[in-house]
Amino acid sequence: MSGPTAGDSPAPDPAARGCATPINALFGGAMLAIMLAAGVLIGRACAPEPPKPPASVMVVRPTPNVVTAIRDLSRLESSQYHVERVLDLSDKQTRFFGLIEAEDAILLVAAGDVTAGIDLSEIQPGDVVADPETKKARIVLPPPKILSSRLDNERTYVHTRKTDTLAQRKEALETRARVEAERSIEEAAKKSGILERAGKNATRTVETLVRSLGYTDVTVTIKKP
Repeated sequence: MSGPTAGDSPAPDPAARGCATPINALFGGAMLAIMLAAGVLIGRACAPEPPKPPASVMVVRPTPNVVTAIRDLSRLESSQYHVERVLDLSDKQTRFFGLIEAEDAILLVAAGDVTAGIDLSEIQPGDVVADPETKKARIVLPPPKILSSRLDNERTYVHTRKTDTLAQRKEALETRARVEAERSIEEAAKKSGILERAGKNATRTVETLVRSLGYTDVTVTIKKP
């Protein structure tokens, strides 16, 4: 038998091969475990936190619709005012045979819109006289009035609600305050001249409309209340 030649590489030592394989496997497994752990930590750090459930949920249950009245509208809205008021309303109460006074009070910041104009359904047959041949028109409009007033619920809020220790809390006090606020913004709009402005705007609008129909001599007046 011939011995190994110079070009042949020596056969690996089985003992050496058996010792190297567990060390490499152990090292590779440790690196893999470190990489997996790092990936988990990075994933946890980068992943968004799940949304927390809300503390309260508002549920609006549908109810049947009831139409109580249908009315055709024939209104000329010619002026609108935005009014803001602060309403201080309190309910005075007495305790112990009138010896002690207590109150349930509310401070309401109210904002609302008031619309004024002409109700065209109030025009009488004799209030409109038109002659197509001479191009003349005489129109008498009914007096302007408040057509609608409403609170802006997004801007109306309770600033302060105070109930004394011995006072009874009135749950309807806020409702009363809102009703009073709506009445007060309407009165404020009247004092600011909304009806006069609505009358002027209405006569100008009607005159422009009649002239667009071909009439050249147009007179529009407001009937006195």
